[in-house]
Amino acid sequence: MEEEVVGMPALPRVAVCGGTHGNELSGVYLIREWLKMERKVEDSELFSVLTVLSNPRAVQQGRRYTEMDLNRCFTHATLNRPITEQTPYEIIRSQELNSLLGPKGSSNAVDLICDLHNTTANMGLCLIAYSDCDWICLHIFRYLKRQMSDIPVRYIHFDLPPKEAYSLESVGKHGFAIEIGPQPHGVVRSNTYTAMKAGVQHVLDWIRLFNSGTVFEGGSVEVYTMVKNIDYPRDRETHNITAAIHPQLQDKDFCLLHPNDPIFQTFSGETLGYKGNESLHPFFINECAYYEKGIALSLARRRCVKIPTIQMQRGLQHQDERGFTSEELE
Repeated sequence: MEEEVVGMPALPRVAVCGGTHGNELSGVYLIREWLKMERKVEDSELFSVLTVLSNPRAVQQGRRYTEMDLNRCFTHATLNRPITEQTPYEIIRSQELNSLLGPKGSSNAVDLICDLHNTTANMGLCLIAYSDCDWICLHIFRYLKRQMSDIPVRYIHFDLPPKEAYSLESVGKHGFAIEIGPQPHGVVRSNTYTAMKAGVQHVLDWIRLFNSGTVFEGGSVEVYTMVKNIDYPRDRETHNITAAIHPQLQDKDFCLLHPNDPIFQTFSGETLGYKGNESLHPFFINECAYYEKGIALSLARRRCVKIPTIQMQRGLQHQDERGFTSEELE
């Protein structure tokens, strides 16, 4: 018996964003390069690609953000917040991006957003999304994994309802962040930049094939669903951290962490074990930008997700009359 093919709408409007964090430079330089090349012309027959430098002020200053983390500003509550003279720039910018790429949750939103990020953690290339049943995102992930054999490729699922989804990619009908590392913030490494460029190109290749009517066979993929974050041990009075990631865990993102395995080493030399009751997979281990957020690492549960065979169904195409072009917005 032949497997049923799930028909899905075409993806005529795609946005690739970089510089949401101004010091994560692979995406910054990739977007700048594409803006110079006016990339929109290449895929105009099957879909348009809008390239956006998300936080130009932070990029100019070489900082993650100017007043607050832009990538936490895309909840419905923040996007609908009234603007005053005291409103932080990143909230104003999130509403500008929502107008350009959304509105979030509406039929006018772009069909897919790919937001580019770097991490200081040893995570390889990860797709981060809010859904474990978005067949478009999961098929793109499987395609990337097959095409990029020289770097680990994984899918991280943040299990949040749409209204609470806080990052830029949540504005699109489909969306994910590409997170690649390790790379220090404020630095661009050619191998990391090249891997990101290749990853984005494979994403666009998949969209081109999908919009051309290619059938993508079903199967199964591994998904890491985030369970919880763990903070560093801290002094009760000063709130300063009192330990660092244990040497046996450092750079071991996505290994299986068992109860009582070493997780921290105090500055006096004591080893602290993982106190959880379940073996889980750590990621974002010792991420530089998460010190301020009180996160030493995140923990995920790995599981297998079955995905159906899909094909673009012409009768389900989204109509659009806005005619996106590439631009760098302030």
